[in-house]
Amino acid sequence: MDAFEAARHEMVEKTIQARGIDDPLILESFKKVPRHVFVPADLHYAAYFDSPLPIGEGQTISQPFIVALMTATAKINNESTVLEIGTGSGYACAILAHIAKQVYSVERIEALGNQAKEHLQQLGLSNIEIKIDDGTLGWPEKGPFDAIIVTAAAPIVPESLKAQLKEGGRLIIPVGDMFGQQLLRLTKHKDQLIQEILEPVRFVPLIGKEGWQESK
Repeated sequence: MDAFEAARHEMVEKTIQARGIDDPLILESFKKVPRHVFVPADLHYAAYFDSPLPIGEGQTISQPFIVALMTATAKINNESTVLEIGTGSGYACAILAHIAKQVYSVERIEALGNQAKEHLQQLGLSNIEIKIDDGTLGWPEKGPFDAIIVTAAAPIVPESLKAQLKEGGRLIIPVGDMFGQQLLRLTKHKDQLIQEILEPVRFVPLIGKEGWQESK
């Protein structure tokens, strides 16, 4: 076991499993995915800290516990088709790909999306499709989805994403202002959405037609 793998296993044990996430599929996926691959080389030393890290273009890779929490509350299994909004570095996408049947991911920033594609291809993950587009509109051609995970903060829940949930599907999204948000889970039940508040979080803004407007 090399130093990165040892750090990864320690991260899973001390910052994910110790905080109550015990789904074996999730824990195993975090042990498999090398987070250091998805961060700049000068931050490799911090790759397995439980903290967000900058990845360029004003964006961040989320802290591992938050990725685990969002994955767990989405209730994903190996039959799930998942939509991720905000590919970013591609790390969370890789975690999801080790659990779900198929992952679709939408990234607004072309440079990040292309870099994520390269990293995911290097890891040999073939059950992922990424497109560069406005994530607030989802990916209707590939829906409906068992789960939708949004990795940026919206002022309100986009109607397009609500519409792309299957019956029984879960939408995990941070909603609030630029300074702080509540992480929500919305579950579709008989065409109604049942909302639960999970915990306070802070994400970069979700920019797009049904999110925040890009500053000029």
